[in-house]
Amino acid sequence: MRLDKFLTVTGTASRSEAAKAVRRGGVLVDGRAASSPAMQIDPDKCIVEYNGERVVYRQYTYIMLNKPQGVVSATDDGRDRTVLDLLPDKLQRLHLFPCGRLDKNTVGLMLITDNGGLSHRLLAPKSHVAKSYRFEAERVISDEDKMALEAGVYIAGGYLTKPARVELDEDRRYGVITITEGKYHQIKQMLEAVDNKILYLGRITFGPLVLDKALAEGEWRFLTDAEIEALESNGRN
Repeated sequence: MRLDKFLTVTGTASRSEAAKAVRRGGVLVDGRAASSPAMQIDPDKCIVEYNGERVVYRQYTYIMLNKPQGVVSATDDGRDRTVLDLLPDKLQRLHLFPCGRLDKNTVGLMLITDNGGLSHRLLAPKSHVAKSYRFEAERVISDEDKMALEAGVYIAGGYLTKPARVELDEDRRYGVITITEGKYHQIKQMLEAVDNKILYLGRITFGPLVLDKALAEGEWRFLTDAEIEALESNGRN
């Protein structure tokens, strides 16, 4: 792989920035100043440093983000901030996108990646990837309402939701609901189907991923190797 391409695909620099850095001696390959931005390197074996920092090559990028309210799950939007706007410029140079979506006012776990194949498999209806959300309802959820939500309720278009799991806190207005599909405003519509209303909704799991409690809203981190492997295994099922 060409050195300038390596620096581009890792989000380190544009090709013109890479060329300038090479000319001023700011790029080292295995401890020596790079001779040309066009020089060939092995991204898996060569140690590349850019302005004193090592550049690590990954075939794909995987990010866990704790989405705040008011941010949209898109790569670009003419009015609102997007989840990609919460990432540093270096990562915004990559072709990242959110895997699935959360409504504008829903907070919590989002997977951001550039692995289109895995994203497609995780979002395919046949994958039945479970997603759990912590919620606050306007009023108490009765046993009858809980059973209805778990069995399936009719939402817009006469669609019958698939079975869900509902765990209620002691006061029965708060709890966790787990679904395996993702219709538009689905949980909001499900609560409305039992004459209730969602006041707060935050996703805490997506497949094998669990929202890192150390991440405040708007913060992110790279997935660990174990989390990536778990995702890939889930995507193969």
